[in-house]
Amino acid sequence: MHYRKMLKSKIHRACVTHANLDYEGSITIPSELLKIANILPYEAVNIWNVTAGTRFETYAIEGLADSSDICINGAAAHLVTPGDIIIIASFIQLADDKCQNFMPTAVFVDRKNNIIEIRPESAIFNKLADLN
Repeated sequence: MHYRKMLKSKIHRACVTHANLDYEGSITIPSELLKIANILPYEAVNIWNVTAGTRFETYAIEGLADSSDICINGAAAHLVTPGDIIIIASFIQLADDKCQNFMPTAVFVDRKNNIIEIRPESAIFNKLADLN
């Protein structure tokens, strides 16, 4: 059986609130955002910095429940500045027969990392959004 690496979920346009060089590597994400995006603590995630153009992979750790802080920890803190806009993406390996109907989850947040929309990620939704 053949498997493909597929986008599972993303947190779109989150705002980096802290960059902690002295902490072990990872990205701290509020627990509510982790749950809604179906990202587990210690799961690998890709970080795409919209502001600076940098990209890196790290792992997620759970932040405080009532927090909106997104903190890049460890050496990756060199690749961001508080205030940068990032996309946090997680992936899954799926069998070919499951890929055609699979829809990743997109969690959209505002500049304060509050959830503003949750929907499937697809080219159809993106085209419709461009028309509005």
